[in-house]
Amino acid sequence: MYEATVIEDDILKSVGLELMFCTPQKCHNADGITTIELARRLGIKTEIVRKKLKILFDIGIIRVVGINPKLWKFDDYYFQRMDTEDPYFRLLSDFENVDFTKYFEY
Repeated sequence: MYEATVIEDDILKSVGLELMFCTPQKCHNADGITTIELARRLGIKTEIVRKKLKILFDIGIIRVVGINPKLWKFDDYYFQRMDTEDPYFRLLSDFENVDFTKYFEY
């Protein structure tokens, strides 16, 4: 039941993918993105984004830099070493319904 919840969590996937494709040029700070900046970019309430960031941080997919403000950054190294059967790995690597144009605007 818990695994199905992870797979169906579109907001968690949106937050994870936004961090995965976040480059220093797309953020105000080269070290990462703030919770507020991420919430505005996704159009989601800050409290919800904060909860999703906590989930991703607890499993090790993202790192935090700084204290005030916290800057969030995707951890490619850990993500590439995750078990392919992990529900979070499958959630973030399922690109079937993902519109990549919003991540790669030139």
